[in-house]
Amino acid sequence: MALAVAGIPFEEKMVRMFVPSYAPAMAKYKAAGKVPVLVHNGQIIWDTLAIIEYAAETWPAKNIWPKNKKARAFARSISAEMHSSFQALRNACPMNLRRPKKLPPGGISEAIANDIARIEVIWTQCRKTYGKGGPFLFGKFTAADAMFSPVAARIDTFAIPVSRSSRAYVDAILATTAFQQWKAESAKEPWIIEEDEVD
Repeated sequence: MALAVAGIPFEEKMVRMFVPSYAPAMAKYKAAGKVPVLVHNGQIIWDTLAIIEYAAETWPAKNIWPKNKKARAFARSISAEMHSSFQALRNACPMNLRRPKKLPPGGISEAIANDIARIEVIWTQCRKTYGKGGPFLFGKFTAADAMFSPVAARIDTFAIPVSRSSRAYVDAILATTAFQQWKAESAKEPWIIEEDEVD
């Protein structure tokens, strides 16, 4: 999402997870054995935040992070929090763009509700403090929005109730060309991932 919205061209290579061919396919990148991995000019970078930081340094004119120093520090903080937190939401609501829109099995647990409450606090604070000039967390789409795109998708897919302002932000993410392309590509996948798609 960050590269696509910034207009940085890239070639995507899909590697299927949870199949025997996954480990050998990833081994050639000599990384952590997880996706995503970025290969650029012979350099191998893995982990989402490391890739975003590399892209921000390599293409500074693209303003992948907010220009304002305070906004940029806040964007990095919430992106790191998203990267390491919200396990209840992740576990109960796996990323699945093809799933019918309905609540997760068992409904909204207290742990999921707590994750959503914290997410809404972050989004509200961002929009109130830095969100002038556009529908995204910092007005213009930034790396922070890319990091929260999977959260927005989960809220939509699992029909999780949120405030009107949070729903407007979710809709803004879902309306981006980059997200629409991501969703269209996922619809072409013929396989079912039991871990994520059966409830």
